[in-house]
Amino acid sequence: MNKIFTYPLVLILTLAFTSTVSAQHTNFNTQRNWSLNKKEILFGLGVTQFLGDLGGKDRIGKDFSLADLDFPSTNFGGMVGFRYRFHPYFATTSTLSIGMLKGNDALTNEVIRNSRNLHFRSLFVELAQRLDIIIWANEKFGARYKVRGLKSMKDHNDQFYIFGGVAATFFNPKAMYQGKWVALRPLKTEGQGLDGGAKPYGPVTFAIPMGVGFRIGLDRMWRLGIEASYVKTFTDYIDDVGTTYYDPAKLATEVSATSAYLSNPSYENTTWFAPGEQRGDKQKDAYFYINIVVTRNITYKDYAGQRKQATWKGGRYKF
Repeated sequence: MNKIFTYPLVLILTLAFTSTVSAQHTNFNTQRNWSLNKKEILFGLGVTQFLGDLGGKDRIGKDFSLADLDFPSTNFGGMVGFRYRFHPYFATTSTLSIGMLKGNDALTNEVIRNSRNLHFRSLFVELAQRLDIIIWANEKFGARYKVRGLKSMKDHNDQFYIFGGVAATFFNPKAMYQGKWVALRPLKTEGQGLDGGAKPYGPVTFAIPMGVGFRIGLDRMWRLGIEASYVKTFTDYIDDVGTTYYDPAKLATEVSATSAYLSNPSYENTTWFAPGEQRGDKQKDAYFYINIVVTRNITYKDYAGQRKQATWKGGRYKF
């Protein structure tokens, strides 16, 4: 009879002791767990896609549409960031993203775009501030100490979230000419600032990033996840293409022969690309990137480790 009561009592006391130690160490499975992950640094590496006038599917394109993804023009990018979680369901994240965007009419079989024969590449540097909304989370700290014969809980820090914000993006479109990449903005390929030409554009645009992310905990300090970001800009000139063709003779005289050629390198059906004809559309450019993101928690402290170095004075630990 004593054994009937002794074994359950030992088990209950063991569980109580283990849970107490773990709770002191990590606030075990309480609503305060999120506060142990308030501050984090992020490192990301991934791929980029341009959504604009140049390149795209074998059809008339839409600058802002993911349906016009041009996989041969996929490029690489990366990011660093800082995330501050101020609420169980909300965080604010500052990011610096750098990557390359490309578009090339030669990669599409749509006859007009292919005949137009324009291309570009541009480094982009994006500084963004966004709000993360945590839609679902599974955040639990398992027992720090294992008890033989008992199945201990594992650590969990899984999150699914969406985000949106504001950004400023620097861009500098270039095209290949005689074996060299030449900056296009100074060449005024659509007559920017010239008589009857388009308005000049700057190298920085306001943008709105939005996206979705998912991450899992590797341990109590590191997370691994994936983020997909769609960025809508407020310029049509990330690819240096926006309005109509300008007179190449005037460009050759007032700018340079390089400007005249790069403004209109079409090779067939050239009547489609005469001065005044459509060169680009009125839709603003966008771009898209997917990053594998590694996150390092810089909030969490090893309280148990601190206690090992503490001394007992006046009825409590002194650090």
